Amino acid sequence: MTKMLSVNPKISLQDIKQFEQEYEVTLPKQYVDFLLEYNGGFPQESNFKLPDDEGESLVNKFYGIGDMKSNLGKVFEVLEGEIPEDFISIGNDPGGNEILLGVNGEYQGKVYFWIHDIEPEDEMDNMFILAGNFTEFFNNLYESE
Repeated sequence: MTKMLSVNPKISLQDIKQFEQEYEVTLPKQYVDFLLEYNGGFPQESNFKLPDDEGESLVNKFYGIGDMKSNLGKVFEVLEGEIPEDFISIGNDPGGNEILLGVNGEYQGKVYFWIHDIEPEDEMDNMFILAGNFTEFFNNLYESE
């Protein structure tokens, strides 16, 4: 199982509910549990494979809720209009690409990789699905060899 090297200050379920109301999103339960446990941070095992033999990347950090430099709210506001509206960014890789979590409709709970420097013809041409849910994604992170 993936371990965290460092985590952000603890938050409560009320903090999460306040975030959901402010940004009009419903976070999947598995991700809420992650926020309650770690509130983002830096994972020890951080590598993940991209589908279709596109290579691999790694989680630079998971965003949290609160007064840290890169938090879910600030990132949401910066990326509004850049990423599809059914998603929020929950982390990034060292190249500035984002790890997205579906928060609506058919994408609810699924984890995607969004490549920022590809101009998509269709809205999701620069996105790759990574996992069917957050726990699957988190548990499949691995250490580089």
